[in-house]
Amino acid sequence: QVKVVESGGGLVQAGGSLRLSCAFSGLNFGEHEMGWFRQAPGKEREVVSCIGASGQKTYYPASVKGRFTISRDNAQNTVSLQMDSLQPEDTAMYYCAAVREKWWEPLHFLPNDYTYWGQGTQVTVSS
Repeated sequence: QVKVVESGGGLVQAGGSLRLSCAFSGLNFGEHEMGWFRQAPGKEREVVSCIGASGQKTYYPASVKGRFTISRDNAQNTVSLQMDSLQPEDTAMYYCAAVREKWWEPLHFLPNDYTYWGQGTQVTVSS
């Protein structure tokens, strides 16, 4: 059984930083692509970053590029998201997710592509 434990959300002022982390167990972590998603009230869930199984490939949408950094530690079965220069529009529930990587496919950006999900952690940025 796959278990995912998220941590690191909270309240921060605009311009501040937060670091989110997810710890996975019950799967072969090093064979899975990882993603971070967020969902604000009334909006669809959207990708904020993803990283390939080896950590060599990453993706960021324009909205967070240059401010967010995804990383993973395959020895510790963890994936993290460092968020800097946070803005009020970054306020949302943040989720980590995993999907078994298929080498012939590009990184996955859609929530429906992912198999395992964390419980979510709230990030609130005040202006």
